[in-house]
Amino acid sequence: MCFSAGASFAGGAVITAIGVLTVTKNRKPSGRLFASMPLIFGVQQISEGFVWVALQSSGHELMLSISAFIFLLAAVVIWPVMVPTAVYLMEREKRMKRLLLLFVGVGLLTSLYYGSRLLFYDIEPMISHHHIKYVGDFPRTFATSAFAAYLAATLIPLFLSSVRRMWILGVLMAISCLITGIFFKEYLTSVWCFFAAVISIVILWIIVAERRPATIIATT
Repeated sequence: MCFSAGASFAGGAVITAIGVLTVTKNRKPSGRLFASMPLIFGVQQISEGFVWVALQSSGHELMLSISAFIFLLAAVVIWPVMVPTAVYLMEREKRMKRLLLLFVGVGLLTSLYYGSRLLFYDIEPMISHHHIKYVGDFPRTFATSAFAAYLAATLIPLFLSSVRRMWILGVLMAISCLITGIFFKEYLTSVWCFFAAVISIVILWIIVAERRPATIIATT
């Protein structure tokens, strides 16, 4: 979570436990990547806990650098390609898979864009109004387009998927992003990840639903 070190560590532990349960409940090879998403959320939140610790005490520059890198790696590099790829792998309809493959490509390009910024430019975490703000010295060229691509790659596939209840995850993530963008715009990277982590339980719900056979209604 993004409000304190304690909240980040506690939240990360809970979400990691949900992730372990989700991976355990998954029975389909095609769902392995999707089922592992809460685990990534958990690692991400724990890493931000270390960012909090390093920022609130002196002499922890290496901890700050490593933990911030891990957090941002997950937030802006892994998610844009992981979400559409996970949805693509679970998709059963061939025509929809071809469409989802387009978003995998969008996510990959988005990850490369943010990954290059993470590698070649300095990003400084700082505490501001009880949140962590990540400030970088990178150029703003294509920043708006990249953010739009990020949203497209991480949200649209959830609505296109024919997997049961996947659209619910899409709605929750879209609402979370909207709330974050309106009220916590300057802290979007950190606060958005809090909302996204909260809905890890929905991922577990979808995985459990996928284990059950679809109900067939006979007609005469």
